[in-house]
Amino acid sequence: MTDSSADRREFERLLSPILDNLYGAALRMTRNAADAEDLVQDTVVKAFRFFHRFERGTNFKAWMLRVMTNLFCNQYRKAERQGEPVDLEEGEDVWLWAKAWEQAGNRIDFDPVVHVLSKIGEETIRRAIDDLPEEFRVVVTLADVEQFTYEEIAEAMEIPVGTVKSRLYRGRKQVQKRIWSYLQEDQVAL
Repeated sequence: MTDSSADRREFERLLSPILDNLYGAALRMTRNAADAEDLVQDTVVKAFRFFHRFERGTNFKAWMLRVMTNLFCNQYRKAERQGEPVDLEEGEDVWLWAKAWEQAGNRIDFDPVVHVLSKIGEETIRRAIDDLPEEFRVVVTLADVEQFTYEEIAEAMEIPVGTVKSRLYRGRKQVQKRIWSYLQEDQVAL
């Protein structure tokens, strides 16, 4: 048994349980199934090529996500048209829930979370996330859809944890406002 076959088996063992997470993150980054598959494939190839640089005992998922994020930034983002600037005004954390409460007539027994979630479909939420500018979309996707920790996201994107938290906060605010806007366009009463 050579070192390369042992490395290959170890790489496959570590990769197997996170492959779905990588594809989900790639799909959110690229917004296209074929591009997501290509990104995952390119990530696996590059990561295996540099597997000797992976420090055993550290977080393999975060390392793979960093490889994928770097590839995405270098290859795919260049081809993607830059989005419009977005107003990042700070707002209350409960803005969407407050609007629902207001429309419901402020009943004591009214639970705005249950009510709003019953009106919002998964597709509306996905659309709101997909419409975010890239720096927010990637962080919101990794945190809220793929369930990565702040630390894993920071390590993968090579940004400070504080930046992850800031982008996540602002991204979530934008998602709330976009959902509200979509519901108003579709004339859905909350």
